[in-house]
Amino acid sequence: MKNNFSIRWFIQAVGGLLLTGSGLSMAIDAGIFKSQGGDWFWYGTGSLIVFQAGLCCLIDSIRHKQ
Repeated sequence: MKNNFSIRWFIQAVGGLLLTGSGLSMAIDAGIFKSQGGDWFWYGTGSLIVFQAGLCCLIDSIRHKQ
Protein backbone atom coordinates (compact mmCIF):
# COMPACT_ATOMS: atom_id res chain seq x y z
CA MET A 1 0.00 0.00 0.00
CA LYS A 2 2.86 2.37 0.76
CA ASN A 3 4.18 1.96 -2.78
CA ASN A 4 0.90 3.21 -4.29
CA PHE A 5 1.09 6.35 -2.17
CA SER A 6 4.70 6.94 -3.21
CA ILE A 7 3.90 6.58 -6.90
CA ARG A 8 0.84 8.85 -6.62
CA TRP A 9 2.86 11.42 -4.69
CA PHE A 10 5.67 11.38 -7.24
CA ILE A 11 3.39 11.71 -10.27
CA GLN A 12 1.29 14.44 -8.71
CA ALA A 13 4.30 16.40 -7.40
CA VAL A 14 6.14 16.29 -10.73
CA GLY A 15 2.98 17.17 -12.65
CA GLY A 16 2.34 20.08 -10.30
CA LEU A 17 5.87 21.39 -10.75
CA LEU A 18 5.60 21.12 -14.52
CA LEU A 19 2.24 22.91 -14.59
CA THR A 20 3.48 25.65 -12.26
CA GLY A 21 6.56 26.29 -14.38
CA SER A 22 4.55 26.22 -17.59
CA GLY A 23 2.01 28.66 -16.18
CA LEU A 24 4.73 31.09 -15.14
CA SER A 25 6.37 30.87 -18.55
CA MET A 26 3.04 31.48 -20.26
CA ALA A 27 2.37 34.49 -18.00
CA ILE A 28 5.72 36.02 -18.94
CA ASP A 29 4.96 35.37 -22.59
CA ALA A 30 1.55 37.04 -22.21
CA GLY A 31 3.29 40.06 -20.66
CA ILE A 32 5.55 40.28 -23.69
CA PHE A 33 2.51 40.09 -25.98
CA LYS A 34 0.90 42.89 -23.99
CA SER A 35 3.96 45.15 -24.24
CA GLN A 36 4.06 44.60 -28.02
CA GLY A 37 0.37 45.50 -28.37
CA GLY A 38 -0.76 41.97 -29.23
CA ASP A 39 -3.77 39.93 -28.17
CA TRP A 40 -2.81 38.81 -24.67
CA PHE A 41 -5.92 38.65 -22.48
CA TRP A 42 -7.09 35.06 -23.08
CA TYR A 43 -3.54 33.75 -23.23
CA GLY A 44 -2.79 35.45 -19.91
CA THR A 45 -5.98 34.11 -18.37
CA GLY A 46 -5.10 30.60 -19.54
CA SER A 47 -1.62 30.97 -18.07
CA LEU A 48 -3.06 31.85 -14.67
CA ILE A 49 -5.36 28.83 -14.82
CA VAL A 50 -2.42 26.53 -15.63
CA PHE A 51 -0.34 28.10 -12.85
CA GLN A 52 -3.11 27.69 -10.26
CA ALA A 53 -3.76 24.09 -11.34
CA GLY A 54 -0.07 23.36 -10.85
CA LEU A 55 -0.12 24.82 -7.35
CA CYS A 56 -3.21 22.79 -6.47
CA CYS A 57 -1.62 19.55 -7.69
CA LEU A 58 1.61 20.29 -5.87
CA ILE A 59 -0.08 21.12 -2.58
CA ASP A 60 -2.43 18.14 -2.88
CA SER A 61 0.53 15.79 -3.44
CA ILE A 62 1.65 16.39 0.15
CA ARG A 63 -1.42 14.45 1.27
CA HIS A 64 -0.11 11.29 -0.44
CA LYS A 65 3.43 11.39 0.88
CA GLN A 66 3.76 9.01 3.83
